[in-house]
Amino acid sequence: MTDMTEPPTVAFPQNRTCPYHPPTAYDPLRDTRPLARINLYDGRPAWLVTGHALARTLLADPRLSSDRSRPEFPAPNERFAAVRDRKSALLGVDDPEHRVQRRMMVPSFTLRRAAELRPQIQRIVDERLDAMIAQGPAADLVTAFALPVPSMVICALLGVPYADHDFFEGQSRRLLRGPRAADTMDARDRLEAYFNELIDRKQKEPEPGDGVLDELVHGQLRDGDLDREEVVAFATILLVAGHETTANMISLGTFALLQHPEQLAELRADPGLLPASVEELMRMLSIADGLLRVAVEDIDTDGGTIRAGDGVVFSTSVINRDESVYPDPDALDWHRPTRHHVAFGFGIHQCLGQNLARAEMEIALHSLFERLPTLRLAVPAEEIPFKPGDTIQGMLELPVTW
Repeated sequence: MTDMTEPPTVAFPQNRTCPYHPPTAYDPLRDTRPLARINLYDGRPAWLVTGHALARTLLADPRLSSDRSRPEFPAPNERFAAVRDRKSALLGVDDPEHRVQRRMMVPSFTLRRAAELRPQIQRIVDERLDAMIAQGPAADLVTAFALPVPSMVICALLGVPYADHDFFEGQSRRLLRGPRAADTMDARDRLEAYFNELIDRKQKEPEPGDGVLDELVHGQLRDGDLDREEVVAFATILLVAGHETTANMISLGTFALLQHPEQLAELRADPGLLPASVEELMRMLSIADGLLRVAVEDIDTDGGTIRAGDGVVFSTSVINRDESVYPDPDALDWHRPTRHHVAFGFGIHQCLGQNLARAEMEIALHSLFERLPTLRLAVPAEEIPFKPGDTIQGMLELPVTW
């Protein structure tokens, strides 16, 4: 890399020391905005985007590719490298293929569709809280509430039987956090086999169901607009991303609010603050920390020249703490304007499910604290385990009582 003459001194990714703050090892990167130098897990140097304005510019730049099949594409860990040659949908492809794929999915994830789903989300949330209250106190909020709510929602939306949730939740965990590359590859194989079998079943149904997967099978697959491998890739990314990300936001968001009692009291007193609080939590938590791209042409920036073939990583946790955009960025403050955060990414690959995620977060957090006004941690905060830095951030468990 022509402009990266000095050996990178910061390894990426690293573990957080507090589950809702960036790793302390990233502190020097905040002083070198908008661009820094890093080493990936295998020693490969890459660019790390740390400035908010540059991030939004580059995320919209077609000279940065999301095509994971490119040999220069950066890998954050061995698990990612092991499966990156598998067929990808949406996140791992560029235009025009990406544009065609996204156009197929957009109608199922619009703001209007998310609004239509709110009564169903509320019923699911209420059912899970009923069950948790009946069994408790105490409870692990991850397994009792934060994980099943988005799992049930995405299953209903996709047309995937929730009866299979133990299987696909377990395989999703193996896919996203190993512990070995072999586990990741096996999990991907098992998920693909599951969806192939589910597609077979749906093809035999005389009338299609009303899920997204039913539409793909009885529409695009039947008409030849998609092949089976592409439908499986769609199903995998939508199911895994659709429940893992929101589950982590609910659990980590709850933890963060319990650690900020004054802000939580204000939110309880004024539920009208919910939309703003969800945006601020998205900004502050930045659970998908490390968006990946590879340059296909040279790009000149204020921080240096990114050469064709260079790996480019976007640290959303550092970008969303840019003091020039968010004064006092380490504080939880939903009175600030936060709609320009990049927790959902930006540009053509901005998260397809963001409207659904916002609806789930608003309903889940409001109902949780309304029905359990004395909710609190059941053990000291420092004893609660959270996820390592090379996967989606969140709580491994969250013991609570009330």
